[in-house]
Amino acid sequence: MAVTYTYNAPSESEPTVMVTFTDGIITHERSVNTIYTDGVYDAEAMEARVAEVALGVEQKIAVGVITEETESPPQSDTTPAPEAE
Repeated sequence: MAVTYTYNAPSESEPTVMVTFTDGIITHERSVNTIYTDGVYDAEAMEARVAEVALGVEQKIAVGVITEETESPPQSDTTPAPEAE
């Protein structure tokens, strides 16, 4: 299934933007470097870059590298083991 994405244009000279990718089942967030041309945000180049990243995310979902995340990570037992005498 094709991956779609959403992101907001950066504010001022923000070096990255957070992009949300989804295939309708799995949702994945990651930052993507913002593209500036001559110091000005380049929306067209940014869209092309995010589309390229989306292709990679789509492949990673297809092969199982990116999977559906659980709501909270499992908690590990941090109780120290008793010392041997």
